[in-house]
Amino acid sequence: MAAKAGYDVVIADSVNHRLRGLSLTDGKASTLAGNGIQRLLETGPARVDEEGAGFSGSLGTDPLDVALSSPWDVVWSRKLNAVVVAMAGTHQIFSFDPVTGAVAIIAGNGLEGLLDGPAHESWFAQSSGLAEDADGNIWVADSETSALRKLAIAEDASITVESAVGKGLFDFGFRDGPAAEARLQHPLGVTILPDGSVAIADTYNGAVRRYDPASGTVSTLARGLAEPSDVIVDHTQSAGSEPLLVVVEANKHQLVYVPIPKEAQQVDEGASQTHRPKSPVAPGTLDLTVRFTAPTGQKLDDRWGDPTQLKISSTPPGLLVSGGGTSVGLLRTLELSPDVPEGVLHITARAAACDGPETEDGEIPDHAACHLYQQDWGIPVVLQADGDTELVLDLRGMD
Repeated sequence: MAAKAGYDVVIADSVNHRLRGLSLTDGKASTLAGNGIQRLLETGPARVDEEGAGFSGSLGTDPLDVALSSPWDVVWSRKLNAVVVAMAGTHQIFSFDPVTGAVAIIAGNGLEGLLDGPAHESWFAQSSGLAEDADGNIWVADSETSALRKLAIAEDASITVESAVGKGLFDFGFRDGPAAEARLQHPLGVTILPDGSVAIADTYNGAVRRYDPASGTVSTLARGLAEPSDVIVDHTQSAGSEPLLVVVEANKHQLVYVPIPKEAQQVDEGASQTHRPKSPVAPGTLDLTVRFTAPTGQKLDDRWGDPTQLKISSTPPGLLVSGGGTSVGLLRTLELSPDVPEGVLHITARAAACDGPETEDGEIPDHAACHLYQQDWGIPVVLQADGDTELVLDLRGMD
């Protein structure tokens, strides 16, 4: 495959919103996919292909024209015969064909949250680390839901999304034991251990955790680490020695070796849930306004149209009669069903602003540094006749 592609390594270049290729023979780097502009809007719904051979969401024929959004990790999939990409910025999983350059969405519909099932219906939340197991399934560190997810890939390349650990956007903690009760906190990396279990870089708990699919339990391999953001097994030690874990300590800017203990720890420091009081809203029309002011020295980047965006969904889905989905602008009129007594509105707001203006005509210069501001809300609501008909949120323009 490397000979056909012309490079040896695929790199997730997160901040540049690109996939890069690296040749190990001459050190040459090249851009494989991505135009450098962060993907803010979906170019169309992903779909199941006509032959039913799995989820397909083709994004065009020229990979250098495709807009990506914070690709966080990559892994080769034997079953898909493609590179799988965790597209953190759009809460989706992409694929990339190193030979043809084809880029496609293979899982996640772009809504943020934790929802399992067929790939095209699933929800992710800042999908980050990836690892392939011996059966060809892909494990995903889904950071914003503090979850460990799995892409179960069938022989016909169809994909089903499953959750091994984690409950949702508001549930986190540091608890070992049965997976249904275990909790992580913002995991960013995963790798497969020699025994087939999954090691997890549990970033905000400062720990490396272990999920055993055979027993369905979670344990702790190491703790006291400085924001471990990724982990991998090093099999290159001297003959007869045990493999070690290489852990990325993001908060110390270093890589450290960690032994794989034969007896894992059992930790229970509790499970937590973020609580927001239920907002009383009236059934029917709800006017949503998200206020945003660019920080001093910046202005909204309207060179290619409206630089703001709202993405809205609900749990349960029937709560939202209309007004869901993704579109530009920070104003939206929602219609709430009178038949659903309560639920959660999932709202993501984005705005792009650039340094400037510095030119005489007040336009943003081409070389200006640009910034993406994003805020995610999960707003519990209870429907009642005398409830509010307007909802106002603030998207903070902080550097």
